[in-house]
Amino acid sequence: MSFENLDSITSPTPLYALDNAQIKSIQRCLSIIGYPVGDIDGMIGPKTKTAWANFKKDVIEGNPDLIGPISVHSLQEKVNAVWPIKYELDDKDSTINAIKMMCNAMGLSLNSQMAYVLATVEWETAKTFKPVREAFWLDESWCKKNLKYYPYYGRGYVQLTWKNNYEMYAKILDLNLSENPDLALEPNTSLFILVHGFKVGAFTGFKLTEYINHNHVDFIGARHCINGTDHQHDIANLTHKYL
Repeated sequence: MSFENLDSITSPTPLYALDNAQIKSIQRCLSIIGYPVGDIDGMIGPKTKTAWANFKKDVIEGNPDLIGPISVHSLQEKVNAVWPIKYELDDKDSTINAIKMMCNAMGLSLNSQMAYVLATVEWETAKTFKPVREAFWLDESWCKKNLKYYPYYGRGYVQLTWKNNYEMYAKILDLNLSENPDLALEPNTSLFILVHGFKVGAFTGFKLTEYINHNHVDFIGARHCINGTDHQHDIANLTHKYL
């Protein structure tokens, strides 16, 4: 990812003094590493200000209204750890290892959290551990006729669905997912969406950490992060084999 317009920040600078392109870069970076900013629109609104303040609180001490070269460098390091990614995802074992590494990089580092993500992928991909299309056993003409959200039907290690979700990840990842939804089937893109979605609650509004954390483990309720109560007991049972 290019940080050229942020590299020009050579001294502590108020956020309001940044130009539109710089603010959009910060918003995109914060979104990638799991700090929700709302729309990536180049505007310093309450969500962007809060996201930047939370990032600074978590990563580097300092005035939350300022950005300087040290905080830019910290932001770059965090982003480069999770995007772009080029894991080898050739088979089940390499995919499982990559999912674990991505979970660690995104802060879902508890064994119980990683186990639940892996169980979800096993279920959602029909044990293939490969990105799949929704109703992959049926042809495209069936999807076009029967799915009201066509062509933005489910794709990936989990089913990224609906136009607004494709548009959201198009902006975050700077990929043309809106025009070419099949890009969500690229394994590394699908891997990012999987873990990021669990991290920030992108799919349903529920975060994995709400159900699985240091103090509480709810493998049944965690299904709300992806698809309500659908097969929640099946996936909860699968989770135990990955612990």
